[in-house]
Amino acid sequence: MNIPNAFTLFRILLIPILVIVFYLPYTWTGIAAAAIFTTAALTDWLDGYLARKLNQSTPFGAFLDPVADKLMVAIALVVLLERYPYAWFTIPAMIIIGREIVISALREWMAEIGNRTSVAVSYVGKFKTTMQMISIIILLTQTSVVDSRIEIVGFVSLYLAAALTLWSMIIYLKAAWPDFKGSM
Repeated sequence: MNIPNAFTLFRILLIPILVIVFYLPYTWTGIAAAAIFTTAALTDWLDGYLARKLNQSTPFGAFLDPVADKLMVAIALVVLLERYPYAWFTIPAMIIIGREIVISALREWMAEIGNRTSVAVSYVGKFKTTMQMISIIILLTQTSVVDSRIEIVGFVSLYLAAALTLWSMIIYLKAAWPDFKGSM
């Protein structure tokens, strides 16, 4: 166990805390849930930075880090579906969660055939993740303090994240296409 992996495990432990806090019957719970999610987002950045800086990258960390990220984002979006039970929120949430499942399966398959590097994380993927984090943090806060202008920023960020999600999925699928064709 090293420091980056400890941060990743901590991020996973924050998930049930986020859900419990979100459903507490108090007006401040959205802000508290956003603070928990923000902490998770910062530890995501920190564990990657420390793994590189301290030369503590491990196969376990390479596996667990994206799992922790995807769990936190998917669960936060599902929790927010209760606040926004509308098609205009469900569709981008579905795109984001669906893409994560597809790309996880793609990475697993590519690793199995020995070509994982062709589906490595891209800059589009990093920007997508940033937009997801911003939108979720904003929308979680809006369950406590509703400001329609800020809420609109959250929705615009969510739709931008969904568009970047589709774009990055296309990039990954194009990179893997030669291997798909060769195995059909």
